[in-house]
Amino acid sequence: MILLETTKLTRAYGGVVAVSEVDFQVREGLITGLIGPNGAGKTTLFNNMTGLDTPTSGKVHFNGIDITNHSAHKICRMGIARTFQNIRLFKELSVLENVMVGLHFTTGKSPVTGRIGAAFHSYLRAREEYELMHEQAMKWLNFFHLEAFADELAKNLPYGHQRELEIARALATSPTILFLDEPAAGMNPFETDSLMKTIRRIRDLDITVVLIEHDMKLVMNICDTITVLNYGQNIAQGTPTEIRHNPKVIEAYLGKEEA
Repeated sequence: MILLETTKLTRAYGGVVAVSEVDFQVREGLITGLIGPNGAGKTTLFNNMTGLDTPTSGKVHFNGIDITNHSAHKICRMGIARTFQNIRLFKELSVLENVMVGLHFTTGKSPVTGRIGAAFHSYLRAREEYELMHEQAMKWLNFFHLEAFADELAKNLPYGHQRELEIARALATSPTILFLDEPAAGMNPFETDSLMKTIRRIRDLDITVVLIEHDMKLVMNICDTITVLNYGQNIAQGTPTEIRHNPKVIEAYLGKEEA
């Protein structure tokens, strides 16, 4: 089943076309890779699918619903979460508080009547919500083995743990699709191997994963399907084996030998 797709999506900045008529599909339950040389338009496409930018033309559909002009927070509430190439944590908040921020997208408010009753109900409701959010946040910290750092400031975490925390915060929004923008950037080989296992565990939670990544070992080992962009255009889509042997992909990365 196609969970998310773009149709002839184009994003131009003045005379510069960053993404040109890209058709991109994300199938439910798979790990989809989006790769390409630097400047190929990968993050621009991510931004246009997650509401951080608006296409110049074309459409984005999620679960059959047109979300092309929806805001980022509305798209997040619909079930699309993401991380960023440059880590965007609330560094002066604790590790636990960072995850609880993500949980605010899933909490609701109950209508109450009467001033005294409303005040008392609001207090109980707030306390109940806090306890539930605390429990859920700790669940995600346990998932990443970060529970021992719950009260530590986010800025004090090692780099690899900061990456994991950002993913934990995104997962706290209860997404159907998780977009990861270069999750292995800056990681050492041990951290990258751990990340691959984590991404598989996330997929096993019935969360569809889409990732931009330059680490070809990671991409080829965990992705079910891969789309390749070059100069803002979709030049190939297929399995890792198909992509590895695709002449257009080889040319995009290695260049073409002159006659």
